[in-house]
Amino acid sequence: MSQNDILDAFRSAMRHVAATVYAVTTGHDGERFGILATAVSSLSFDPPSLLVCINQTGSIHEPLASTDRFCVNVLGVGNRDVADCFARGGNGEERFSIGDWVEEQGVPVLASAQSSLVCRIAHRHAFGTHTIVIGELIAARHRENAKPLTYYDGRYIDITEAPDQQP
Repeated sequence: MSQNDILDAFRSAMRHVAATVYAVTTGHDGERFGILATAVSSLSFDPPSLLVCINQTGSIHEPLASTDRFCVNVLGVGNRDVADCFARGGNGEERFSIGDWVEEQGVPVLASAQSSLVCRIAHRHAFGTHTIVIGELIAARHRENAKPLTYYDGRYIDITEAPDQQP
């Protein structure tokens, strides 16, 4: 199998892994920056921490390399408009034109997010095209009644509407 074949097979396989949609945000020099991400994972409960994988060409990469905090906003189905706005791109501030954004611990936090996890950066590790950023939790909030926004096969889906199917 050629390297291109492997890459194509990997892309195809990953498109068929359902993933929660996150808005990763930070603040730097009085500006707000954010991207949509699906490569986020809890890491440890002691200390409470998580990791995010940021493409080195992403608009948030350099600001995140120059600051010590970020927020992972777990988007709910009701935040689809925020996801669409972030996906359109534009400059940093344009991405925050939709949604109720507040500042907490020096980073933008989406008030209507399913969950918001504010972290202090504990470690950065470059690998391939991405930087793995490990954050130690310093603040968190969660809304019990939110349904997660999920990305699957190139589109958003509502997993809470799926029929109960047993294998």
